[in-house]
Amino acid sequence: MDEDRRGILYPQRLPEFHRVTPPPGLAHAVRWFWIPEWSLPGDEESRQEILPFPACNLVVEPGSISAVGPTTRASERVLAGSGWAVGALLRPAAVPALVPDPASCRDAERAIRDPELLYGVVAAMADVSVPGSVRRQRAVAVLSRWVLDRVPVPSADGALANELAEALADPAITRVDQLPARLHTSARTLQRLAERFFGLSLHSMIRRRRLQEGAQRLREDPELGIAALASELGYADHAHFSTDFKALLGVTPSEYRARAGDAGGSG
Repeated sequence: MDEDRRGILYPQRLPEFHRVTPPPGLAHAVRWFWIPEWSLPGDEESRQEILPFPACNLVVEPGSISAVGPTTRASERVLAGSGWAVGALLRPAAVPALVPDPASCRDAERAIRDPELLYGVVAAMADVSVPGSVRRQRAVAVLSRWVLDRVPVPSADGALANELAEALADPAITRVDQLPARLHTSARTLQRLAERFFGLSLHSMIRRRRLQEGAQRLREDPELGIAALASELGYADHAHFSTDFKALLGVTPSEYRARAGDAGGSG
């Protein structure tokens, strides 16, 4: 699955969107950089609904820098006019340095005051004398240097937290009790890492990934039965899957499939 789009609930509404791979020296700290750009005519709006990855992000926009904590629910943002953002999806090893105590930042963000970083990214994105790909690469280079200066080489715990993130993204992992054998450590150690580096419980992160995957399957395979999908995702039955899905996304799987199939709507 294309992981960078899996959490986007209505891809047909997505503005111009780019994903940039971090330089090799930053792979321990950033999973990828993401850059949406939009220019909407008149009063037109684009409603973006996302079921985000269980991770923290660093986001630079034209007037601000934010450290965005982990989310516990789907989120929505309405885009209008013209704009952009340059974001870094952080790996767990980077979180203690950039988003200390992520549990206290759930569903919230913290302002970061760094005029030099803000100026550098804004200047790169505003330079219309070069192609868009060059602007984006320059903006990512500025943000990469800033992160690299602040995130140390991972400790043993940080490296294990990064491994845990990879395991949590694996569709084969549907229960917490599968993780200790996969990572050769105790459940207690993994719970401690989840609190420190993710700010979320192991169970909630597995649930999130299963529902992200479920939403993508509903969009892409209109013939797939919901009971069969629930079984694939490790749910005991159709009812448990539907209850979880509605609790997090606000609609049933059937309602979501109908909405996602309406590719003509922009908001």
